[in-house]
Amino acid sequence: MTHAVDDDARTLSDLHVRYLVTKAALHAAKALTAAGWKPERRLETLMECHGIVLAARGPGSPLPFGWFRQALSGDLAQLLPEGVEPVDLKGLLVMDQDGQVTEDAFDLDFEQRMLLHTLRKLDRSSDMLAGVRELREEVEQETVYLALSKQGVQSVYENGRADLIRYPSGSTDELADLRLPPTVVEFYTDIPYASIHQGWWYECPICRWPMRLALAKSAGALVGSARCWHTPHADMGASYLFRPSDDGSAAELLPEPRPDRPATREAVLFPDIDVVPQPMPAENHKALARGIWRYTTVPGIPELALRDRLVERGLKVNLWPALDAYDLKVTIPGTKTSFKVDVKDYTSATTLASLIHAQEGDRGGAEWLVVPDYRAGQVPLLSEVCQKYDMKVATASAFGELVCKQAGVRWA
Repeated sequence: MTHAVDDDARTLSDLHVRYLVTKAALHAAKALTAAGWKPERRLETLMECHGIVLAARGPGSPLPFGWFRQALSGDLAQLLPEGVEPVDLKGLLVMDQDGQVTEDAFDLDFEQRMLLHTLRKLDRSSDMLAGVRELREEVEQETVYLALSKQGVQSVYENGRADLIRYPSGSTDELADLRLPPTVVEFYTDIPYASIHQGWWYECPICRWPMRLALAKSAGALVGSARCWHTPHADMGASYLFRPSDDGSAAELLPEPRPDRPATREAVLFPDIDVVPQPMPAENHKALARGIWRYTTVPGIPELALRDRLVERGLKVNLWPALDAYDLKVTIPGTKTSFKVDVKDYTSATTLASLIHAQEGDRGGAEWLVVPDYRAGQVPLLSEVCQKYDMKVATASAFGELVCKQAGVRWA
């Protein structure tokens, strides 16, 4: 379906309308939650975002500014014009009860942008992309890829990408020792404001990126919480409580109740989170830009874990062959049997499915799409799309077990 956006009857696809609404709502939420903004700057940003939503809705679907402002605290699908399928926007909140921008909103915006960016490169979306300023710039992921692969040396690419996965944050001295080009180092910025309390921050025990810190009253007392920004990591145990300090001293984290470790197959890749994160000063420390952390570091964790566990079991695994044609090439020793694997960690299975369809499979020739175990619910939808392109879909543990079975060794 298409929707008119001005008197010249230019039209937008449903995908583009959802993208514009998500982008505008996300920017508006940031304007409302960012610290240190002057009131006039907040209002100006909100009015600009309101204008973007009006353009997306078209002249036949007005939306008063007050309604727009109120909708930012509720279901994002309210901002869509009649006739546009909400898909992932239904029930999506851009701000949570703590007044922070939600991870799902950030992810959906980024994933929609990557899909539109891909469509533009494939020359299939010139009609839907007019006027989107962000898409005239390179996606951060592509910028990093070009910088790491510029020399055309496989080992240089592998070392650089592995560093981004293993060291998404750290002291400036530690980061200076990494094997990264200057253009990539620029993506390390100050520790996010929402991850700092009294000048201290804590890294997630799973991904090592700064955790989100929040304060709330409980039974009349102020209680702090520290949770990984990546919800699956928080649900796995990267979630803590602390008593806020008022003298500038660092608070001690106390683990919240954790779920039981998974069954034998999933236990092989389950991270070790027994060590409680220690406080680190925000001064002289930096962290990767959120987009690079979310779509390089986070999916890179199961990539490296799967590689390591398979190698321990006697299989041969190549990381990011041919400068990242795909993520893993797994070979059973003594045979010609190999598996070409692409690992994806998308919050929106619908957007990932659309991306696969737009590329008519995997652009690098992967035969398997592997998702982290916590994305098991996405497998049926992705399998339905991937079978059209002779690709198979599995969780990381299911794939590891399958390969080991063919190799005649035990996975768990």
